[in-house]
Amino acid sequence: MTPDPDPAVAEGGGAGAALSTGAVARRLGVAPTTLRTWEHRYSIGPASRQDGKHRRWTPQDIARLEEMCRLTSQGVPPAEAARAALRPLPGGDGRPPAPPAPRAVLSPGGRNALPLGDVRQECRGLARAAVRLDAPAVEELLDAALAEHGLVAAWEEVFAPTLHAVGRKWASSGERYVEVEHLLSWQISSAIRRVRTVRGPAGIAPALLACVPGEQHTLPLEALTAALGQRGLPARMFGAALPTEALHAAVRRIGPSVVVLWAQSRSTADRAPVQLVSGMEWGLRGARANPALLLAGPGWTTTPHVPGTGRLHGLRSGTETVESLLVG
Repeated sequence: MTPDPDPAVAEGGGAGAALSTGAVARRLGVAPTTLRTWEHRYSIGPASRQDGKHRRWTPQDIARLEEMCRLTSQGVPPAEAARAALRPLPGGDGRPPAPPAPRAVLSPGGRNALPLGDVRQECRGLARAAVRLDAPAVEELLDAALAEHGLVAAWEEVFAPTLHAVGRKWASSGERYVEVEHLLSWQISSAIRRVRTVRGPAGIAPALLACVPGEQHTLPLEALTAALGQRGLPARMFGAALPTEALHAAVRRIGPSVVVLWAQSRSTADRAPVQLVSGMEWGLRGARANPALLLAGPGWTTTPHVPGTGRLHGLRSGTETVESLLVG
């Protein structure tokens, strides 16, 4: 995937161009309302306004905001951080001094930066906001990504890469970043549930989506449920760690066209519920039905193929596969 151009170049024709408030917010991972609040309360505002109305932030303005973000992420009170950010060094280079931080925390830059790699610009802003535990900014950035790209593209190109980066950092940092992952996961789940669904045609047996016993990672199935709902396709989402007996009862009661079982890791990729569902039938003698069974998630990668099952890979193709089974 080719990364988006830097907003400083895209909006103004050069790396030193002045940026709009929205572009600066995406770059720093803060909500535009936060920037306006800082300007109103602490006088950290742009040096100029285009046509006397629209804010335009220069590189010097953005440097002050970056310092403000760095200090507040370290626990410095906003008023104190603003005073420090506005105070130039004696040398006159425009860079504010950094007062001692009251406690050591994670920084969105430097050696503690999340390992994002080659991603959209929105991922970097979202990662910075998540590391700061700035829930309002995370919420606004998620909603903006959904509005601009749609659910599937936002998931595959913004949400999932940022989540994977947090997971990699957590895995390499012991117990650090756990709170970042939890906050980001919760906010993504909330954003997905705000996606509007539509009512589709009647008479279609729904898809049943569940995590296998012991599996707590539900976000990919939440995204699939929402993507199906946007297309007017019925789905029943049962969430995390559905016991095998409960899965059996749900399939019997619903009579789904499709069953999707998610396993995030090899340790939870249990074949027992797979074999149970693959052998289920219902209906009158001579006209019995059974669901199409699809396995999703990286946990199944090394699992030997179970006859009668299929695999889902990615939200876009997964949605299309389930849709073809529901309406085909």
